Amino acid sequence: MSENTSHIGVTASACADGCCAPAVPSRGTADPKRRAVLTRRVRLLVAATIAYNVIEAVIAITAGTIASSTALIGFGLDSVIEVASATAVAWQFSGADPEKRERTALRVIAVSFFALAAYVTIESVRALVGAEAADHSTVGIVLAAVSLLVMPFLSAAQRRAGRELGSASAVADSKQTLLCTYLSGVLLVGLLLNSLLGWSWADPVAALVIAAVAVKEGREAWRGQHCC
Repeated sequence: MSENTSHIGVTASACADGCCAPAVPSRGTADPKRRAVLTRRVRLLVAATIAYNVIEAVIAITAGTIASSTALIGFGLDSVIEVASATAVAWQFSGADPEKRERTALRVIAVSFFALAAYVTIESVRALVGAEAADHSTVGIVLAAVSLLVMPFLSAAQRRAGRELGSASAVADSKQTLLCTYLSGVLLVGLLLNSLLGWSWADPVAALVIAAVAVKEGREAWRGQHCC
């Protein structure tokens, strides 16, 4: 069965607080062995995501601090939040009944997005109104390029497993990883414009884009809409 057909089979059930969580696909409940395989796969993908993002966060925050780059620091903090998001999913799937922990995992992911958006917005505005301009960062450019290549594969694999398993939190975490891909592109453009053309405003503007996307994804996670 194709991914699209699987997705159509996932129907949303309305909740009292307006959060919509997907029902578990019928083939998932009918085949416990397949569910066990998918659960292990999600755990492995989450572990890989955590490991990569810890390294990414350390490099980005360090390079951002050295270059006074709000965008780089924001990207690094997004990596920290990605670790928190993946950890929430790992916690969910460590239990005997992951579905019971799904709502809590989604809320943790949402709050993480909102925290990132608040910090990056404040720092971006400070940079735009006269704070220290960002310097060139070769390390940041290389990091953004590498993440642009790595993250789509992790995101796609986890999204497929999460949809087949019927897990909104696994899909939400995959979208957090996909967001990192988009942010890598935004960061790369901002750093290149600053380095090649001397457009110091490009760095905080790139950071504001990161904040805006984070708010959008946070709202969707809070409402449980990441099953889409």
